[in-house]
Parts: sequence; structure tokens; C-alpha cells
Amino acid sequence: MNDKREITGWMMYDWANSAFSTTVVTALLGPYIQSLAESAAEPFRFLGATIQPGAIYPFAVSLSVILQVIFLPLLGAIADYTALKKRMLLAFATTGAVATILLFFIYEDMPLAGTGGAVALGSLLLIIANLCFGAAIVFYNSFLPQIVSPDRRDEISSKGWALGYLGGGLYLLLNLALLVLMDDTALAVRISLAGAGVWWLVFTFLYPRRRLVQRAPARQRPETNLFRHGVRQVVTTLGSLWREYPMTLRYLIAYLIYNDGIQTVIVVAAAFATSELGVDAQTVLLLVLMIQFVAFGGALLFGRLAERMGAKRAIMLSLVIWSGIVIYAYAFLANAVQLFVIGVPLALVLGGSQALSRSLFSQMIPGEHEAEYFGFYEISERGTSWIGTFAFALAVQLTGSQRIAIVALIIFFIVGLLLLSRVNVRQAIVEAGNDPSGVVL
Repeated sequence: MNDKREITGWMMYDWANSAFSTTVVTALLGPYIQSLAESAAEPFRFLGATIQPGAIYPFAVSLSVILQVIFLPLLGAIADYTALKKRMLLAFATTGAVATILLFFIYEDMPLAGTGGAVALGSLLLIIANLCFGAAIVFYNSFLPQIVSPDRRDEISSKGWALGYLGGGLYLLLNLALLVLMDDTALAVRISLAGAGVWWLVFTFLYPRRRLVQRAPARQRPETNLFRHGVRQVVTTLGSLWREYPMTLRYLIAYLIYNDGIQTVIVVAAAFATSELGVDAQTVLLLVLMIQFVAFGGALLFGRLAERMGAKRAIMLSLVIWSGIVIYAYAFLANAVQLFVIGVPLALVLGGSQALSRSLFSQMIPGEHEAEYFGFYEISERGTSWIGTFAFALAVQLTGSQRIAIVALIIFFIVGLLLLSRVNVRQAIVEAGNDPSGVVL
């Protein structure tokens, strides 16, 4: 445990996948899909219903996460029971990266498919890529309690998130240069989207593939069907959470609620800036670029705060700030200058709240079940909001206004904050069979 080479390899997966979460999920794909839908000759229809252009992308994200809700705990249970965790990480990362690269071929008036077909195919590739992104993160997160001692998890988790923001920021800088230099904005966006897949693939194979060590499970590999075993184990774990680990369950519910609000802000921010404030693609990239580099410092700052006040209190502080950001966005946000001003506090709490949530959860789960528990956790991790994005998309569909839709997100932060305040961290750690010594509570 605490092997520097393996920890560096682990942290570099945050660097590897950050190009997808930043460029594809946050900055470019939402506005690009919306612009394609708006230019189509016919309105986009799904299951007989007409979908507003601004609602297509969040609906697609929500569908991808519904699939994650079904599959991720199952995949985690299988990974814990076999020696396949590292291979599953690489397989899903590769599949997601390839789906992202294929976004290059999505453009207006596609042969055979047309613009409407391009919207449908782009949404399908997003669903595949985001599902694989979430699955790979499950296996990645589950390495944390195996390679880092409890007293260093806040620090290492925060450094991993910081590296992710730095990597995502550097790749966004390349995107911005491409948009400035190229006259064909749509082509520049397509190259940037595909390049995110290349970035994800290359750095995954350079670092995690070479440095992460697959540890043999303590239990014997089952002779029975792995799918059946996974289903049984998920059911068993749900019962254990309810009976044996009530504080871990309470924390998980709080996290799923407040982080769903965070993920919704990430998913819809670019489209909101474009449609409500009239911000162009280059300005959006500048904003996200600024957020990436400020979030790098924010993740490290909240890591230091956790050393002083504990991870739970630091997260609660971040949720108060998130609530203020949403209120400001609804009531006062009117131009690009204000957008950059509000981006600073958003960036500071963005990385910190998520990095500490991950490390805190790793303290509360029983050994040998890390991937399975992180399968439940990943239901509302980076880029995987489902209730929030669905609620946002539904509000846009009903009102036609993204500004009205965004104010509803404060509910997620307030409810999550109230539930988190009732979590006894020490009790959760002890119930899971872990030692709270050295953990700031």
C-alpha cells in the first residue's frame, strides 16, 4: 500500500478520462447536438413525441445513466469476485474512447442519415461512451482503498481530481486554438470531440495499464455463471447496506442527491450559456478552460481543508456555495462577464466536493467489495446525472426556458446537505470494519 508508482498510475487515469468529461460532456457536444437539431428540416421525434432541441442532449445523458443504474453495481460485483478488475477497466475505457472518436463522423446532412439521423446517431454514441465512462470509473475508484492508506485518501483523491482538471484544461486549450485557427467551426468541434477519445485511449494505456496491479480476490473464482452470481451479490449487498451499514447507506443517498445537482450543472452549463446568454463556442471554451485551471487549485484547497475540518464538513461548506451559485445564475446572470465571475467560485467547489466525496466513501465500505460499492456510488458520478438532467430536460420541454429549469437544481443541494449533516462518519467507518484512526472527523 502507498506504492508511489502505482498511485501515480492510478491518478493519471483522472488525467486520461478528463478530456471526455470536459470537452465532450461539458463544453462541446451539448451545444453541437442542439445546433444540429435546430438546423434539421423536421423536428426531432422519439417514441412519437417531439423533443425540443435543448432537451435532446440531457435526455440522452439521462438514458445513459439509467443504463448505468442497471449495470454498474452488477459489473462491480463481478469485478470483486474475479481477477478481472483491471482488464474490465481497460475494456470499458477503450470502448468508450472508440465511441467518442466516432463522433467525428456526425455532421449536418450526413449521407443516408441526414441531419435528423446525425442527431440520433450522435446521441447513441454519447449513450455508449458515457455508459463505458461510468463503468471504467467504477473499477478505477475501487483501486483507491487498495493502494492508499486511510489517512492519505483525501490527499490522493484530491490530487487525482486536480490532475484531471489540469489535463482537461490543457486539452481544452488545444480545442480553443483549433476553433480560433479554423474557419469551419463545425469541423473544429468534430476534431475536438474525436481527439478527446484519442487522449482518453492513449493516456489510459500509457499509465493505468502499465502501473496498476491486479490483486487476486480473497474468495475463490466462482464455477457458476458470473452474471447470476453478480445479480445475487447485488441483492445481498443491498440487504447488507440496509441492515449492517445504515450510515454508509445514508451517506450514499445524500451523495446521489447532491452530486446529481452538481452533474446536472456540468452537463447543461454550456447549452445554458449558448441559448440563454448568446455566448459563442469560443467563449464557452474559454469559460470551461478557466474553470479547469481554477478547479485544479480548488481540489487541492479542499484537500487541505479536509485535513483541518474533516471531509464531511468541507463537503457541506461546498454545498452551501453551490446553492448560492444556482440562485445567482437564476436571478442575476445576464452576460458573459458575469458568467466568468460566477465561474470562479463554481470551479473552487467543483473539484473539491467530488474528490472528498470519493475519499470519504472509500472509508465507509467493507474490504473486498470495493468495486461493487463504487458501482452504486458511480450512479451519480462525473457526467452521470440522471434525475437532475431528466428534471432539467422536462422543465425545458414544458417551459421552453433553461433559466427557469436551472433554479430547480437548488433542491438537490439543500436536500443533500440536510441528509449529509445526519451522517455519523465514525460510526460508518467502524460499521464497515475499518479503522478510523488517522482520519479527521
